[in-house]
Amino acid sequence: MGKGKSVKHIIDKEWCKECGICVHFCPKKVLEPDKLGKVEAVRPEDCIACMLCELRCPDLAIQIQTIGEGE
Repeated sequence: MGKGKSVKHIIDKEWCKECGICVHFCPKKVLEPDKLGKVEAVRPEDCIACMLCELRCPDLAIQIQTIGEGE
C-alpha cells in the first residue's frame, strides 16, 4: 500500500454468518472473530488492502476502503 494511506474495514455484523473465510484468506492476519464469532479488524494498521476478505466473503459483509491524503 502507498505511503500515507490507511485502510478502513467496514464490516456489517448483521450480514456476517461467522464462516471465517475472510479470516482464513487474510495474509497479514488483520481479521479475527470476536467473542460472538463475528469478524473484526484487530490489526488494521497491518492491512495491505489486498481486498481478499472483501472478494471472498460470500455474504458481502465486509468492504475495504483506502483512505489517503486528500481523500
